Formats: sequence, structure tokens, C-alpha cells
Amino acid sequence: MTATPLGPGLLLAAGGAIAFSAKAIIVKLAYRHGVDAVTLIMYRMLFALPLFAGLAWWAGRGKPPLTRRDGLVIAGLGFSGYYLASFLDFAGLQYISASLERLILYLNPTLVLLFGVLFFGQRVRRAQLLALAVSYAGVLLVFGHEVTLTGPHTVLGAGLVFGSAVSYAIYLVYSGQEVKRLGALRLTGWATLVACGLCLLQFVLLRPLSAAVVAPEVLWLSLLNATLCTFAPVVMVMLAIERVGATLAAQVGMIGPLSTVLMGVFILGEPMNLWIVAGTVLVLLGVGLLARARTPVGEA
Repeated sequence: MTATPLGPGLLLAAGGAIAFSAKAIIVKLAYRHGVDAVTLIMYRMLFALPLFAGLAWWAGRGKPPLTRRDGLVIAGLGFSGYYLASFLDFAGLQYISASLERLILYLNPTLVLLFGVLFFGQRVRRAQLLALAVSYAGVLLVFGHEVTLTGPHTVLGAGLVFGSAVSYAIYLVYSGQEVKRLGALRLTGWATLVACGLCLLQFVLLRPLSAAVVAPEVLWLSLLNATLCTFAPVVMVMLAIERVGATLAAQVGMIGPLSTVLMGVFILGEPMNLWIVAGTVLVLLGVGLLARARTPVGEA
């Protein structure tokens, strides 16, 4: 039996990580045209809606229809994992750099571990505690440096993005069994559709319809965000996991924060200095250590 070549899977994992990380760059570029977070995320989800509707339909072919329980679970996961997490992230990017935003979001594995301890009674090993300390030291290093440059707004922005990371970690913790039952693509498609509806409703309730009139650049950037940085990474990462497995795909995904830092420097003109480099290295090192020492989900 011929072994499946790793190359295509690794390229898919790397491409998905880079594309998803580019979201912060797109959002920062859009903010330069005077749009706010509510309007910007509305356009992102409006353009993404038909793509995820198609994904939900395609992934559900030949499978039993969703039950009322499925609908309630999907609604909750969609609210936490794709609506609230996305909105807090977009709001936080108004105040902090793309590099710091990506480092904070990359703390997700540490939060999943924490929730596993709190909700499922998992035990924490010394190696895991070391990994947590290293990861958070990296974020605090970059955060402390950015506070000295931009002031108290950094605290607000970092708090919003950290709230986004918490919200998405809750989604990851509670979606495990549902992924096994419904399938990853089907669950992602329906949960994202819930988030799309919530973002559109939020805009209608909080903004006049005239707020939808934005610069053409915002529309093009939102279309790029919805396709290249939202829908495409979901599909690419899932295909990568099928080819090389979740562990290797996650390890390749560590290229994400590095790509965000480089894109921030070359596209946004954000500074590149020793503080950012050191913080990024520490976060990646901590997440890498955590991946090696991590207790499998569901084990005490």
C-alpha cells in the first residue's frame, strides 16, 4: 500500500494558517477608511454567508436532518465560536497591532487546557504549567512594550481580543462531541450561518441603513476577508487534517503568528523590534511545549 505524500497536506496546512492570519491585516487596512467594527463584520459575514450555506448543504448530503437539539447546540456554538469571538476580535483590532492580536489569539490551546481543568477535572502536569508560563510571558512582553507606545487603549484592545480567545476556546471545548456526531464541515457551516445572521441583525439594530454606504475599498477588503481569510482557511485546514492528521497540521499552523508579524511589518508598516521577535518566539515555544505535554481531550 502506497503511503500518502505529506507535501500537499503540509502546503494546505501552511496556506490555511497564513490565510487565516491575514484576517487581521485586512481588518486593519479597512479601518483606515473610517468604517467601524459593527459595519465591517457585517460585510464580512454577508459575503461569507452563501459560501457557508453551500458548505452546510454539501456536508449534510445523505445524512439525517438536524434535530431540535442539534439546532440549539449549533446556535450556542455559533454564538460563542463565530459571532462573539469574531466581533470582539474586530473591535480589539481598532486599538492594538495585528502582531499582538495574533499572539493573544494563539493562546487558545492554553485556555482550552484551563477549561478542561475547570469543567472536566483534567489534571495539569508540570510540563504544561511551564508551557503556560512561557506562552503568557511572550504575550506580556509584547503587550508591555505596546502599552509604552500607544497608552491605555492597548489595554482595552488586548482585553477585547483576549475575550475573543476565551469565547473561541469555549467553542472548542464544547464542540468536540458535536464534531464527532455531525462532522466538522457540517457543524462549521451551520454554526457560521448562525454567526452571519447575528452579525447582520446586530447591524440592523445598532446602525442606520445609511451606515452601509462605505468606501469601495472596504467592500473589496471585506470580500477578500470573507473568501480568502474566512472560508478558504476552514476548507484548507480540514483537507490538511485529512491528509496529515490534526497534530502535524497544528504544528504547521504555528507559522500563523510569524506570518502575521511579517505582513504587519511589510503591509501595515508596523514596527519590527526585539520585543516583538522575543515575544513571538516565547509564545510559539510555549504552545509547542504544551502540544507535546498535553493530556488528550476527555482524559482526567
